[in-house]
Amino acid sequence: MGGSRVQVNKPHKSRFSSKSSRNLHKTSVKDRIAIAKTERNVGKGARAARIQRNKMIRDQKRAAVLKEKRELSGSRSTPRVIVLFALCASVDLESLAGDFLSLLSKDTCVVLSGTVASSEYRTRITVLKAPHGDLPSCMEMAKVADLMVFVASAKSLCEETDSYYIDSFGNQCLSVFRSLGLPSTAVFICDLPPDLKQRNELKKMCTSSLASEFPEDCKFYPADTKDELHKFLWLFKEQRLKVPHWRTQRSYLLAQKVDAVYDGNSEKCTLLLTGYLRSRSLSVNQLVHVSAAGDFQLAKIEVLKDPCPLNSRKNQDLMDADEMHDMEVIGSLVPDPQNQEGLVVENIPDPLAGEQTWPTEAEIAEADEDQKKKKIKKRSLPRGTSEYQAVWIVDDSDEESDSDIENDDGMVLDEGEDGFPGQEENKYSEIDGDEASLRFGDSEEETDNDSVMMEVDNLTREKIQDELKELKEAHAADEEFPDEVDTPLDVPARKRFAKYRGLKSFRTSSWDPKESLPQDYARIFEFDNFKRTQKHVLAKALELDQENQEDCVPVGSYARLHIMGVPSAVASKLSLLAKTIPVTACGLLKHESKVSVLHFSVKKHETYDAPIKSKEELIFHVGFRQFVGRPIFSSEFINTDKNKMERFLHAGRFSVASIYAPISFPPLPLIILKRAGEDAAPAVAAVGSLKTVDPDRIILKRVILTGYPQRVSKRKASVRHMFYNPEDVRWFKPVELYTKRGLRGRIKEPVGTHGTMKCLLNGVLEQRDTVCMNLYKRAYPKWPTHYFPLSE
Repeated sequence: MGGSRVQVNKPHKSRFSSKSSRNLHKTSVKDRIAIAKTERNVGKGARAARIQRNKMIRDQKRAAVLKEKRELSGSRSTPRVIVLFALCASVDLESLAGDFLSLLSKDTCVVLSGTVASSEYRTRITVLKAPHGDLPSCMEMAKVADLMVFVASAKSLCEETDSYYIDSFGNQCLSVFRSLGLPSTAVFICDLPPDLKQRNELKKMCTSSLASEFPEDCKFYPADTKDELHKFLWLFKEQRLKVPHWRTQRSYLLAQKVDAVYDGNSEKCTLLLTGYLRSRSLSVNQLVHVSAAGDFQLAKIEVLKDPCPLNSRKNQDLMDADEMHDMEVIGSLVPDPQNQEGLVVENIPDPLAGEQTWPTEAEIAEADEDQKKKKIKKRSLPRGTSEYQAVWIVDDSDEESDSDIENDDGMVLDEGEDGFPGQEENKYSEIDGDEASLRFGDSEEETDNDSVMMEVDNLTREKIQDELKELKEAHAADEEFPDEVDTPLDVPARKRFAKYRGLKSFRTSSWDPKESLPQDYARIFEFDNFKRTQKHVLAKALELDQENQEDCVPVGSYARLHIMGVPSAVASKLSLLAKTIPVTACGLLKHESKVSVLHFSVKKHETYDAPIKSKEELIFHVGFRQFVGRPIFSSEFINTDKNKMERFLHAGRFSVASIYAPISFPPLPLIILKRAGEDAAPAVAAVGSLKTVDPDRIILKRVILTGYPQRVSKRKASVRHMFYNPEDVRWFKPVELYTKRGLRGRIKEPVGTHGTMKCLLNGVLEQRDTVCMNLYKRAYPKWPTHYFPLSE
């Protein structure tokens, strides 16, 4: 009742205020006014600076767009490459390309091997026709295309695929183009009926059927008449084209003319490639890669007068054939011997590098400490035994170690990182692991093509079919029972699997990446930090492109590359291929000619049904470059440094393919081709991308030895058919066992003389269960017989 008349005071809020506001009453009025003014000025200045910064960013973007437009329409811009690709075999590309060229060349222009300069459209265009059915040619054209024009026929009905307008080859090429990275795209629809209503309905139906196959910004154009092509060219003239990112990091030249100058040496010659330089400027000191031929040094770069200028007059259009053949040389660049990058492919190993003539002082000191520790080691001796008497008493552990050496029936197990010692390499007193693999053969080397390599001429059709049938059976068995291997009856398991070891835990057990490396590792190169090197190399290439140095040819120049040291046989093959396939030369970044271990993330192509075995010879298309490799496939685990090898590349999942090949810096797309025979055309086997370059990546090959319970007594069981003699049972005794139904256990002792063993498990074993043992060894890729497809 009296609550409403109770005095209510304002709450004390000083605990929420800052220190400066608490001490505000100590500040004079003049200082308070000065502080308030400075605060207002700071806020005003920050806003002004923010407005100025946004205005500067807008101006920079506007200037970049204007510069790009001027470059596209200017005389220094390279001709835009338009690739016409037929989605179906019934499409007539010849008439469409003829209409294109006639429309562009009706005014003042110069035509040079498909390149047209049109003064009406203020642009220069190179028109390429992708041959239907020729996969390598289509791939090479897609790599250099600025605009991919897919041509569909409204009359075509391809019932073999989901889409009525795309046949099986078109579908395969579309998936390959997506893996390479599509540039700007457009779709031409031909063979539309003359009636307007039917024409619009059929165009709408064709558009809705094909829209899901192409990017969202892809436009559809009718292309039956020259007026419709004229409308497209006016739109294309102002269009801002996009290209895949990997093409912007390297300079490349699409050769319009391929020649060879043969020196006195008949084995080598100088290859001449003439064309427009694109993407980035090229230094005469750089190495270049010629598609499918290899990596080479430049002898000279000649800058020629542009044969297809944009602002040509009518009296310059009628050029004689002699003038076209003998082009005027504007300038010439010669490499500097001190700055020219050397063509280093392999490391030359020193065979005496591992020799040790005399121990170092550190090794002598370490040996003395080990000797002292052995003397200090306590031994259980009878009371009252003197030091002299103790020398003659043999310790039990010594007897055990001696018997182990004599019988050699023990296998050391790699323990995990929780305090257990790591395992040294398995040793057998009579024969070591490498000799065992060579003498007894390694059935795990079923991935080795050397054991089954034969001359192709000697193979009959029946033999080829039998080999393919065996491969398919092995592929099916590997999918159903992965890594399971039968123990041989005639060879002891401790010899057959001498190079293998057991692991306590695949995830945590240690494995030294430098242990027992093959001889091939002496020929490759390795980076201390690959990512740091890549960042440094790309930054240096960008700086070289922006500085416009004297030894560089700028983008848009019409140049002739003199490539020295090309084998004469390769040059003659290139001259023949240039008639059907575009020949491309791309500049290499630093270190990209040196060989290392490259890892690719790959997936089997959906159109390829044949099995792909590890260490088979495949052709790798990595960006502009082409390698020949014999990869091993492996699955990748995130939470461990070890990866499990796969004998086959299985469909429907990603794997990692590892090969010996020249270094490349990601990101780069990958297309893997495989030849079915000597004269057969290559087919797309897998697609993917470059992952990293790392020789220390550990790939472990696993074999699973299986046994079957003979007698079961709760947790104890006698298991047979895993080994066939008691010495093998004792050798593999330290390795842990497991069953397919989740039990774990160990070998207790051998029983009898036929390899039966007594096992102890952590649960009740069922009679239908299978007892397994995992063994591992490190696997490496196979060294290729040649690096590049044309150098065979």
